[in-house]
Amino acid sequence: MSSYRFVNYSWDDAKAASLDPVGRLVYRSNILGADQRITNTGGGNTSSKLVEKDPLSGEQTEVLWVKGSGGDLRTAGREFFSSLYQSKLVSLQKVYGERGDKGLKSQAEDDMVAAYTHCTFNLNPRASSIDTPLHSFVPGKHVDHMHPNAIISIAASKRCVELTKEIFGGAMDYVPWMRPGFELGLAMQEIARNNPGTRAIMMGQHGFIAWANDDKECYKQTLDFIEKAAAYIDQKYQAKGGDAAAFGGGRYQSLAQEKRSELFAAILPWLRGQVSQQRRFIGTVQDDEKILRFVNSHHAPRLAELGTSCPDHFLRTKIKPLYIPWDPQHGTLADLKKLLSEGLAKYRQDYKAYYDKCKHDNSPAMARREPDRGAHPRPGPDRLGQGQERIAGDRGVLQLRGGSDARRGGD
Repeated sequence: MSSYRFVNYSWDDAKAASLDPVGRLVYRSNILGADQRITNTGGGNTSSKLVEKDPLSGEQTEVLWVKGSGGDLRTAGREFFSSLYQSKLVSLQKVYGERGDKGLKSQAEDDMVAAYTHCTFNLNPRASSIDTPLHSFVPGKHVDHMHPNAIISIAASKRCVELTKEIFGGAMDYVPWMRPGFELGLAMQEIARNNPGTRAIMMGQHGFIAWANDDKECYKQTLDFIEKAAAYIDQKYQAKGGDAAAFGGGRYQSLAQEKRSELFAAILPWLRGQVSQQRRFIGTVQDDEKILRFVNSHHAPRLAELGTSCPDHFLRTKIKPLYIPWDPQHGTLADLKKLLSEGLAKYRQDYKAYYDKCKHDNSPAMARREPDRGAHPRPGPDRLGQGQERIAGDRGVLQLRGGSDARRGGD
């Protein structure tokens, strides 16, 4: 594509030409991560398969450089990337194949994560991501795995397979939701082998992965797939009535900015105290036009209860936001406090039930996983994200902003 409406094209040829191959990977990662529409904070990863001199043998060998555990693509430096012998990663397929207990979520699959350490190139201390097999086993020299809002709208749809084919044709294939790991990497390898024309894979309920043999082409291709998805969604969105009809249309009317500010000053110290009973939190308020359109809509209660659109969206926000159906034009401050108190009590109960259902013998105690840390959308005023630190609160709001965009696309 020559121009983009829904993502930012930031590649600078002069900048890229001044960098070594690993520096170009870092550069590509940073400009992808800088656009929140492309991937969430702390989410996604990138890689490059490069030829380097083996410090042991002195021979040339293929090395997979891939963003490791921790860090954010927008700010990740070279130190955030792990380096592994590509040949050793591929040889783990034989080791895994001989395990009698192999399979999705098996002990054999879990053991492969520890085996990545034995594939480390040049004593790199950065821990490898669980997504390492995805990057190693697909054919491209350069790989981008992202969680774009537009792509997630499709990935989380009941019609995901149909829409993937309709929008992208044979350029993008599909894999149903699988926990990131060795099995998912093998599944992607099989898809790529059986479909030589495929350049990307839609990951059900997750995101997508794309690859190319040139790093600039990989970057541009990643943007092209996202742009195509976003353009398709926008065309359907406008045909259904656009902003006026979004999320079932408006149910509540927002307060004017001055009135919102007065309400924030009155309610936020109290609310922060309510959610900081076990641990102190800092709140981040977001009241832009897109957020208000969602929280004021008819469908907001139902969509909020559905939870996040992608597993990466609840890394810092819990599985769903707390929605408070308060009418800002007629409700009082006392009414809002009452609704929030009742809502928080119910939210804590729901989270405990979720935790008890999903916990394992070695799961951390729930006291360390406060159910209050999340987001609390209310019609009229705003959406509030709670985090232990300011940056965590900001990220929580960004995650839920991404979730709102994904719901808009899916709706």
